[in-house]
Amino acid sequence: MGDATDIEPLKFNLSDFNEDMLHTIMELVSDGIWDWNANTGFVYRNPGWYEMLGYTPHSLHNNVLTWETVMHPDDYSRVMALFDDYLNQRAPGYQAEYRCRRQDGTYTWIEDRGYILARNADGSVARMVGAHRSIEDKKRLLEQLERRNHSLEALVEERTRELSRVNQQLQIQLEENRKLAETDALTSVANRYRLEKTLPQECDRAQRFRQPLSLIAMDIDDFKIINDHYGHALGDAALVQVVECLKSCARDGDLLSRWGGDEFILILPNTPLTDARDIAETIRHNLTNLLPVGDFQVTMSFGVAQRFEEEQQTGLLARADQALYRSKMMGKNVISG
Repeated sequence: MGDATDIEPLKFNLSDFNEDMLHTIMELVSDGIWDWNANTGFVYRNPGWYEMLGYTPHSLHNNVLTWETVMHPDDYSRVMALFDDYLNQRAPGYQAEYRCRRQDGTYTWIEDRGYILARNADGSVARMVGAHRSIEDKKRLLEQLERRNHSLEALVEERTRELSRVNQQLQIQLEENRKLAETDALTSVANRYRLEKTLPQECDRAQRFRQPLSLIAMDIDDFKIINDHYGHALGDAALVQVVECLKSCARDGDLLSRWGGDEFILILPNTPLTDARDIAETIRHNLTNLLPVGDFQVTMSFGVAQRFEEEQQTGLLARADQALYRSKMMGKNVISG
């Protein structure tokens, strides 16, 4: 027999494995491994990924939104910038450290690395795999070393606890202020500020993961007549009544916002135009069940638009608004788009 040093090491390429074999191997690995099929949107995560965050294996949805959901919101923009740079070949690799929310609500630090196995003919990503590794101990050790560098460790710890208590109070106050700043006072749905903050994020998400995004722009037909004939108090009551109808038709993940006056925008993530039109038709039908305001039966006109590839929020909003205008010109209580 020859010397052991003469033995040639075994070499293989992950892309040579079929999906079932690759996932079987990933089941045996203790680290958190993920496998993203960008063409279908399916994301496989091995048991180690779930156990690292305290979840039962395979208990969350197998899509990219699960990743976004567990990521700390303060880390989101930074991580997505790194991720996009690698996907678009502006960086040689993808590696990021960020916080993930555990099943019990606490956060833990992880290191995330990813590697593109295959691209489509147009250069877009077809398949990507990666690994999560806990670095919580590393982060804790760094914190301990920093504390030990202070000669007044006991005082620092007390100050830290006090600052933590103050920070919690501030966070509560900031959250209350944020809700007030993003909520319409009359109808309690999202206001224009919230819409203008959310829509660019949804456009970026739709572009990144190649998912459809649609809008429904709508306003109450002849709303000025209600205010002029019955007063603003009944006009406000009619707005609240209409919003309750709109909310009953919105799905989890949709965002209903008051654009201004009697005009509303409904953001529909991962929704093609045909489904958006169906939702608009459901709203239009359900409005017939509302009690009239005096002799006035409330109806709405609708403009529906689906985002084009590379289209930003300004263009999408403009097209939805133009479709709404066409509905008004066609006699109102109409869906266009």
